[in-house]
Amino acid sequence: QVQVEESGGDLVQAGGSVRLSCTASGLTFDGVAMGWFRQAPGKDRQGVPCINYSGGRTYYTDSVKGRSILSRANAKSKLYLQMSSLSPEDTATYYCAAAKYEACSDSWHSGGQFFDWGQGTQVTVYP
Repeated sequence: QVQVEESGGDLVQAGGSVRLSCTASGLTFDGVAMGWFRQAPGKDRQGVPCINYSGGRTYYTDSVKGRSILSRANAKSKLYLQMSSLSPEDTATYYCAAAKYEACSDSWHSGGQFFDWGQGTQVTVYP
């Protein structure tokens, strides 16, 4: 049984940073792409970044590009997302997700290639 668990959500002042962690078990972690998604109340789910199985390729949605770093530690089955220069627009529940494939597809941001999801961790950014 695949289990995905996020941690690291926090209440942060605008301009600050947060580091989210994700641990996945029950799957071949170093054989699948991983991603982070977020959803704010009343808004659609949004793909944030995606990383391929080896960590050699990462993709970011435009709104976080340049201020986020996605990385993975395959030996520990862990995924990390470091986000800085946070604004209230970053407030959302952040979900970690595991794909069934090695690479991030062209449509990774839709979430369709991800089959195993965590319960989410809350990031709240105040002015």
